[in-house]
Amino acid sequence: MNNPIISFVSQLADQEQIAWLALLSAKLPYECIKLDKDLSAVEKTQCEIAIVANPDPIILSQYSKLIWIQSLWAGVDALVTQLTDNKPLPSFKLIRLIDPLLAQTMSEAVLTWVLYLHRDMPKYLKQQNSSQWIQHHYLRPQERTVGVLGLGKLGELSAMRLNENGFNVLGWSQSQKLIHGVGCYSGDDGLITMVKQCNIIICLLPLTSDTYQLIDNNLLKNLPQGASLINFARGGIVANEDLIQQLDSDHLEHAILDVFEQEPLNKNDAFWSHKDITVLPHISAPTHFESAGDIVAENICKYRLNGSLPVSIDWNKGY
Repeated sequence: MNNPIISFVSQLADQEQIAWLALLSAKLPYECIKLDKDLSAVEKTQCEIAIVANPDPIILSQYSKLIWIQSLWAGVDALVTQLTDNKPLPSFKLIRLIDPLLAQTMSEAVLTWVLYLHRDMPKYLKQQNSSQWIQHHYLRPQERTVGVLGLGKLGELSAMRLNENGFNVLGWSQSQKLIHGVGCYSGDDGLITMVKQCNIIICLLPLTSDTYQLIDNNLLKNLPQGASLINFARGGIVANEDLIQQLDSDHLEHAILDVFEQEPLNKNDAFWSHKDITVLPHISAPTHFESAGDIVAENICKYRLNGSLPVSIDWNKGY
C-alpha cells in the first residue's frame, strides 16, 4: 500500500520550491511529495505529513488530517506565533530542523565576529576612512569576557568554540545548564549578574513572549562601558531604539546585527548608516541544502518505520 502524499507548503520562490522538491524526492524515492498548489482539496485532507518553509498558516488549515509538519528552518518562532496567536493550539506537531552542521556554521560565525570585535576591526575601519594610523592596545582572549545568551544546541557549541579559542566565556539560559569551561547562569538575577561581566554579548535565544525586547535599556546599561552586542537570533529580541540610544551615548561601542523584525531591512532604516552598527543580511547560519535534506528524509523514514518523531515544539512555550 502506498504511503499518503506528503505536501510541500511554502511561500518560497517557484525556483526554490522546485529545487527542494527535487532534492527531497531523490532522498525519499518511496514517498510521493508534491507542492501544495498541485494538490486537490481531497488530497490535502489525506496528508499526514507536510514539509514547510515559510508556509501560509491559512493554507495549513486546509490539511485536516495532519499529524506533523517538518520545518526546513531551525527558527520557527514566526510560524509558532502565526499558528497559536489567539487561536486554539494546533493538533499536529511541529518539528524544527535540528542540524549539527547548522550549529557548526553558527559557531563559526560567532567566532568570526567575536574576533572582529576583539581585534578592534570597527575602530580600524573608521581610521581607514579618515586616513588615521593608530595602533590600539592588544588584549589576550582570556582578558575578554564573552557572554552567550541562549544555551541550546547553537549556543552551547558556540560557547564551547569561544572557550577553545581562549576567551573567558559565560552563558545564560532560562533553565540552568552545565557546560565544561563555561560559567553558566540562569533566571532573571543570573542574567544581570552575567551581563555585568561581559565585554561582548551574543544573542542566540529563541523569540518568545518572554524574550521579546529582552535586550533593552535595562540590560544594555548593565554591560560594562565599551561593550559590544552581536545578535544572531531574532530582531524582536532587541529593543532597537534602546540599542541606538546606548550606542549614541558611547556606553556601547559596536553592534553587529544579522537579524531584524522586517527582512530584508528597509532601505531607509537608520541601522544602515549608523557609524557603530554592522548590518548583515541574515547570513550567520544558513540552512545547508544537502544536509537539511538528509535530516528531513531521516525523520520521515523513522516515522514510517516505527512512528517515532524527534522532539517537537512545545506550543505553550513557543520553542
